[in-house]
Order: sequence, then structure tokens, then C-alpha cells
Amino acid sequence: MKSETNHSKIQKPYLPAEWAPQSGVQLTWPHAATDWAYMLDEVQECFVCIAREIAAREQLLIVTPEPEAVSKQIADRVNMNNVRLVQCPTNDTWARDHGAITLLDTDGPALLDFKFNGWGLKFASDKDNLITRRLTEAGALCGKYVNRLGFVLEGGSIESDGCGTLLTTSECLLSPNRNGQMSQTEIEEYLRNTFHVQQVLWLDHGYLAGDDTDSHIDTLARLCPNDTIAYVRCTDSQDEHYEALRLMEEQLKTFRTLQGEPYRLLPLPMADAVVDDGERLPATYANFLIMNDAVLYPTYNQPANDRRAAEVLQEAFPGYEIVGIDCQALIRQHGSLHCVTMQYPEGIIA
Repeated sequence: MKSETNHSKIQKPYLPAEWAPQSGVQLTWPHAATDWAYMLDEVQECFVCIAREIAAREQLLIVTPEPEAVSKQIADRVNMNNVRLVQCPTNDTWARDHGAITLLDTDGPALLDFKFNGWGLKFASDKDNLITRRLTEAGALCGKYVNRLGFVLEGGSIESDGCGTLLTTSECLLSPNRNGQMSQTEIEEYLRNTFHVQQVLWLDHGYLAGDDTDSHIDTLARLCPNDTIAYVRCTDSQDEHYEALRLMEEQLKTFRTLQGEPYRLLPLPMADAVVDDGERLPATYANFLIMNDAVLYPTYNQPANDRRAAEVLQEAFPGYEIVGIDCQALIRQHGSLHCVTMQYPEGIIA
């Protein structure tokens, strides 16, 4: 049986879990003016594979400055009945971090548009920071637009269980180039008030070499149904990540649900080192996308690890189809599958 949170009984407004019923998923397509220019064919092939799996199951919203070119590219391989293309200028492709974060309320959904500043002013984000506003103005997203551009927040930096708990990392949310004028106490109060949560769990340990995001939670530990957390575990004491991930695991063991119970912890394998041009890349199996009936997860041409990650995710999501997608291309720009997608609850994608 598939395990689900009964969201109908939750007091509104609330921030739904990723496994709440969805209307669809957004992809922001790579093009020649993005950082993907040097490997565009390779990464677009990866995006086509992701698009195929999403559109086979749900609505797919593709944001691109070149809708006609993308339409031709995917027409023979993707269920176009489930695809909507919206023309929009973009800097890059990380929909998780520039996409709207949806709050569900009694009078309908609210599309919260936070400021995206290129993960703490590391990269240009002027066009990406306008995508959510443009999508709502174009009628591609249905809901009340809420301007939250006074606060820097990326979707990949927070996890919600839909029942009043938010999981995040102190490394990211306390970054001085995001909301450096605010203390941890002030940021937590902001999160509680904005998302109507009862507790914020701050993860203070864990990192991945090559990560641009200052330790987004979706690269390290993910909330799953039935008070479960799937997280990256490193078992090689010689690996540079070993100590930080060991401390992360120890801290996860101390976390409690709102009912005072420990979480069920499911360790995902640490991917073997993926190196490009002498730099280790942040390959992680935690960067999976939860859909209505399936979990799409990244693979890295590491058969034993890829297979083990699927087994763990099947345990975390009984009744779901677990679908691997080769994300070796995505990892070369320091992200993976969850980073390039943003799911929207029922009724959002027109």
C-alpha cells in the first residue's frame, strides 16, 4: 500500500509535503545562453528523459525562451498532451530554487515568490528571479501571487512534512549573502510565521564537495512519509565526507517529531567520487523528485549504488514506482534531478 499523509485533516494554511497530490512539475529548459552551452546536447538529452517520465504521469510546465525549438526537440519522445510550454527569459535551469513555493489555504493556493539571488550572489539570477511572477501573469500557474522578494529562499533549502515540521540546514539559511541581516532566531520566526509550521529542525552538519548551494537540505536529507528521513550515509572512513556525514547522522538521531518520537532513518548510499576536470562533483542520491505515483531518482552509472538507492527509496515510498534517470550530465553543473524540477500541488498548473 502507498503511504500518504492525510492532508485533508491538516489545519490550513500549510506548506504541503512533496508527496501531497500534485498537478504537475516545472522544468526550466537549458539553452545556449546558460552555463550548459559547452555541453548543451548532452544536458538537453537528460532533460528530455526527465520530461518524458514526468509527462507520462502528470502535467509538465516547461519554461524556456525558445518554446518552438523545445517543442520540436521533445515532440516524438514526450506525451505532448501533458506539456505546456511558456516563453520566458532565463539565466539557468534550477527550477527548484527559482520556482514558486506553494502554500495551501482555505481560500485557495498562494504562490510565494521568494528572492533567488544565485545561491548567495554566486551567479547571475536577474531573469530567473522574475520567472514566478511571469508565470502567474501568463496564467500558467493558478493561485494568489504573494510577493516575498524581501527574503532570500530557495526551494532546495527547505523540506516540509506537511504536518508542521520544516527541515533545513544552518549552513545555507544562515549564509551571510542570503539574509545576513537576520539572526537564526529571527529567520526561524520568519519561517514559522510564513509557512505556519510548529517546529524547524536545523541540520548543522553535512556537506558535499563541489556543492554551490551552501548545503541545500535536498542534497543531504529528505523528509518522507510516515515520519521517515532518507539521508546520505558515508561508510568509507577515508572519504573526505565521512566525518561531516557521520555527525549529520548523529544529529538526525536526536530529531523528534511533533509527537516526540524519533524519526525512522533510512540511509542512502554515498555515490562513488565523480570527478570532472580535477574537481569532485556533488553526486547525491538524496536529490530525488516525488510525484503522485512515482519517485524519480538520479543515477550515476554506478550499478551497485544506483540499485541500492532504488531499494532504499522503495522502502521509504511503498507502493510508488521508483524510476532512475541518468543524471551524470546534471552533476557537471553541480546539481541533480530534484534541483531542476519544482512540483506544484493540485490545481496550480493550468
